[in-house]
Amino acid sequence: MNIYQHFRLEEREFIDLVLHWKDYVDSSYTAKLTDFLDPREQHILKVLIGETGTIKYQLFGGIPGSERKRALIMPDYLTPNEEEFQINLFEIDYPIKFVTIEHPQVLGSLMSLGLKRGKFGDILMKDGQVQFFAAAEISEYVKNNLESIGKASIRLKGLKLDEAITTNDLWMEQVTTVSSLRLDTIISGIHNISRQKSQLFIQQGLVKVNWTSIENVSFECGEGDLLSVRGYGRVKILSIEGKTKKDKWRIVVGKQK
Repeated sequence: MNIYQHFRLEEREFIDLVLHWKDYVDSSYTAKLTDFLDPREQHILKVLIGETGTIKYQLFGGIPGSERKRALIMPDYLTPNEEEFQINLFEIDYPIKFVTIEHPQVLGSLMSLGLKRGKFGDILMKDGQVQFFAAAEISEYVKNNLESIGKASIRLKGLKLDEAITTNDLWMEQVTTVSSLRLDTIISGIHNISRQKSQLFIQQGLVKVNWTSIENVSFECGEGDLLSVRGYGRVKILSIEGKTKKDKWRIVVGKQK
């Protein structure tokens, strides 16, 4: 069976990586901890590891409901605890009365340290409070090197995971039917806008799939994809249920405003 045919061409490298991890765990009888994975990568990992073999996986991102999670791939006789995911939580201490910090600025400053996105989990924000999750192995480096965000001088404060902000990220589930899994069709169906309008948004660079700007209107969407359209909030494709009698795709999405 050609495993690649179920996925996108640009996902081959990640597929090979997951298969390599699986083989490593299988042959060495030791667990493998991954970087933080986005929802689509988590979906690919679930499909490739499966639910029935001698190798299992567990996902954790620091708090229940995290979007980005580390995976622990392990022999089925192991039962991990949260410490084994090696996740640290930081709060950003900044002059809150004088400056405002936005999500893109936090991410941009973390990326400017020369580390991969995979070393960081979710960024949490509520009422001016800003926190983020980081992989333990780079935490000391981040603490020593992150000194400003935007124009604000900052200090990092390490917290326990249970001190994470609870944000009001409510995802409303909805079932919708679409004629195809093309990006323009799905955006049009979910947001009740015309195909022409959704195509315009895509061509103008206002649409991201899994944090990457996609300007191809016929891009094929899949399970686990996170779509964001500027001004319309974010949508997760939770599952693709198959075709209806009228030959339309039935999909379940989580919608966030």
